[in-house]
Amino acid sequence: MFLGEFQHNVDEKGRLAVPAKFRAPLTEGLVLTRGLDKCLYVWTLDQWRALAEKLAQLPMMQGDARRVARHFFSGAVDAKLDKLGRVVLPQFLREYAGLGGEAVVVGLYSRVEIWSQENWNAERSVAEEQSSVYAEHLASLGI
Repeated sequence: MFLGEFQHNVDEKGRLAVPAKFRAPLTEGLVLTRGLDKCLYVWTLDQWRALAEKLAQLPMMQGDARRVARHFFSGAVDAKLDKLGRVVLPQFLREYAGLGGEAVVVGLYSRVEIWSQENWNAERSVAEEQSSVYAEHLASLGI
């Protein structure tokens, strides 16, 4: 389970230190991919397989299903943590998420998100301002 928010830096080689409390589930490997909202998603291998199975079942004849599958699969890369608990973020993923210097690593239960500091500040601001509206909407859905 991934929980919390951590500030880290992306070094000149594109490496990011994964928070120590997130490392154990990722020791066997991980998958990095484009997330939604201009961030990166980090999945354990098991969580990625479960998501990939669902994406593979989407109807190929629907344009939105094809685009979602392309978004996640074309940006996906297998990775391993190095001895210091760092992961290399490929250049194309860093560009997608606007990552350079400062990054925010966020635990969201079954996945980790990696944000540029600027994008995270904007996202968090909207979420904080609208949290009661979102909570009411989700409550109406029985969540």
